Amino acid sequence: MSVWARHAVLEKNSIFLVIGILIVIAIGGLVEIVPLFYLKSTIEKVDGVRPYTPLELAGRNIYVREGCYNCHSQMIRPLRDEVERYGHYSLAAESMYDRPFQWGSKRTGPDLARVGGKYSDEWHRDHLRAPKSVVPGTVMPAYPWLEQTELAYARIADDLKVHAALGVPYTGEMIENAAADVRVQATTDHPDAESLAKRYSKAQARDFDGDPRRITEADALIAYLQLLGTQVNFKLYDDKANIR
Repeated sequence: MSVWARHAVLEKNSIFLVIGILIVIAIGGLVEIVPLFYLKSTIEKVDGVRPYTPLELAGRNIYVREGCYNCHSQMIRPLRDEVERYGHYSLAAESMYDRPFQWGSKRTGPDLARVGGKYSDEWHRDHLRAPKSVVPGTVMPAYPWLEQTELAYARIADDLKVHAALGVPYTGEMIENAAADVRVQATTDHPDAESLAKRYSKAQARDFDGDPRRITEADALIAYLQLLGTQVNFKLYDDKANIR
């Protein structure tokens, strides 16, 4: 039987064709999936990437709660136009402690993967309170209640425990000091700032919302935003060959 005749058997018999398709898909799937079971990690670890501080984690929870991810991705693709606009393309390691990660395929607003340090805390406060006051053409809604709502962090240690169970390397010391670390990081010139820095390298500690009398949801969200894209020294990962 010729090759064409054997091929005609599949084309004329839908059952054989379906069986053949399933066999091919199964083989392809096994080739891609099986090797993953022999790897300790599919993500290359990068120096500088650390778990979120309790305040940053609380801010990330607010970011997700308010649906910020619906309009802002945190994934810069390795394309020249994206790299020139937003900065170095995203590394998988930058999201290794995200549950869930904030990558995406749709942007109504700009990508936020490198927003940390790009604007001042005051700019972020104005932007959250009245977006059009700093970006006249924006369609972003206002979030004035964030600076008016005190941050509920009494059980932030439980949040760290859950993330630790999922594989985030929070230590017992980090969990024990979670609530205290929130207060330390949201206060300018706190005497325990050095201890916070030992647990979380390069953690930014200051009054983010401009109101030293209390810790608000704006403190947490701005702390989170100011972290994004600041952990990795991208000069070490500047592979221009991957930009096309």
